[in-house]
Amino acid sequence: MFTPVHTSLGALLLYQGSSGLLLHNGAVFGISSLLAGSVLSPNQDNIPIIAGLLSGVVPIYLFMPSLLPVYPAAPDSWATLLSTVGTGFLLGWGTKRGRGCTSGHMLCGISRLSPRSLIATGIFFTTAVLTANIFSRIPPCPAGIPCYTPTYPSKVELVFMVGATAATFLTNCFFVPRVMNRSERSRTIFSYLAGFEFGIGLLISGMADPLKVLRFFAFVTDYTRFDPSLGLVILFALVPSIVTYLAMQPGQGSCPKIGQPAAKPTLANSWRLPTATVADINRQFVLGAMVFGVVWGLNGVCPGPAALRSVLQPVWGLAGMSGYMLGAWV
Repeated sequence: MFTPVHTSLGALLLYQGSSGLLLHNGAVFGISSLLAGSVLSPNQDNIPIIAGLLSGVVPIYLFMPSLLPVYPAAPDSWATLLSTVGTGFLLGWGTKRGRGCTSGHMLCGISRLSPRSLIATGIFFTTAVLTANIFSRIPPCPAGIPCYTPTYPSKVELVFMVGATAATFLTNCFFVPRVMNRSERSRTIFSYLAGFEFGIGLLISGMADPLKVLRFFAFVTDYTRFDPSLGLVILFALVPSIVTYLAMQPGQGSCPKIGQPAAKPTLANSWRLPTATVADINRQFVLGAMVFGVVWGLNGVCPGPAALRSVLQPVWGLAGMSGYMLGAWV
């Protein structure tokens, strides 16, 4: 069902997590590389972010379980187990060759006005829409109600979501610049906080719900199954990220406080932004983006939501993440 309030507030959390990591730590929130690196090449940059991302499940599980997605059944046979491993492998292989996924390319890359990320996003999004409408069985919403019918949060859910969003804004915009100093310890703490914010944002927005993602792709063949919710992620996560980048121009001698020139992020000594350009696009890059799009269109899962699902559905996670790491390693 269409969830305008949930998705809008969740998207603001996604924005805060990704833009906060850029402006305070000088780094890009690319979940696919961070997730693979946390296992294949762990360090102080990726481990805290992934730990924070996975921790985002905890407050929702304990205090607002109604916001958790309902997943398809976990693998219950060797055939489904191997299928999950295979899908995870393709997800890891595709995002590694395509140099990113929905977070690194679509949210962070497009917000930095990267033509390379715009091309990658166009490839995997188009592939996902075609795959979902041709090969996936996009389920209808319950009771035959059109999926574009709006549904709104309860008062308790609304208070929880507004509180989480407000706390995130206060932390990123006031607490961090005024209380934390430029140090390795501060960067590590904020890396965890950025991951935590992003994880909660994925759950609240619906990006972690595979059925919701697939229904967003359904506008091509059956509009009654179309859930427009995730379009609000563009409005409330991507657009603010673009505005923030244009206003702050990180990496180009400015800082998070407009009008106060500085050559460094709030907590780091330098910017660590991708340097690849359109000239670096090759056949593997295009093929990787297409493979990721196929997997996303088949099961509605990309790396960040896959990591969260692994916490909530460990059997699926063991199979899917094992395949993912293998695909990212090969």
